[in-house]
Amino acid sequence: MALKRMDNVGIVVEDLAAAIDFFRELGLELEGQGTIDGEWAGRVTGLVDQHVEIAMMRTPDGHSRLELSRFLKPDVIADHRSAPVNALGYLRAMFTVDDIDDTLERLRRRGAQLVGEVVQYKDAYRLCYIRGPEGLLIGLAQELG
Repeated sequence: MALKRMDNVGIVVEDLAAAIDFFRELGLELEGQGTIDGEWAGRVTGLVDQHVEIAMMRTPDGHSRLELSRFLKPDVIADHRSAPVNALGYLRAMFTVDDIDDTLERLRRRGAQLVGEVVQYKDAYRLCYIRGPEGLLIGLAQELG
């Protein structure tokens, strides 16, 4: 059987409302919000008695989604938000934007900080990494030409 698609990337956050606002400002649309709990959920994740608030964010083209999760139970046990770019595991989500300068200006008003600098790769892209809400590492790319 062949792979059909990637449905979403999940990110665990402490402040779900702030994360939703940030990703809305970036251009994602809130597709839905709710809570996940119950015996079936624990069987999937291996976390017994979990209770999670989630928000599903959709890219404007409708092809990609970001699932933001806030765990109410059990407690969060690890924090990767301050990991450097060369850390093992989840690194970042990369988004293509129309205008990287305008996007940076808007996201800075929501607390985003540039990690390094905006660089140009050949005649193809302008690229940068930012730290978004709660220190999440986000990549931005602007196609050139």
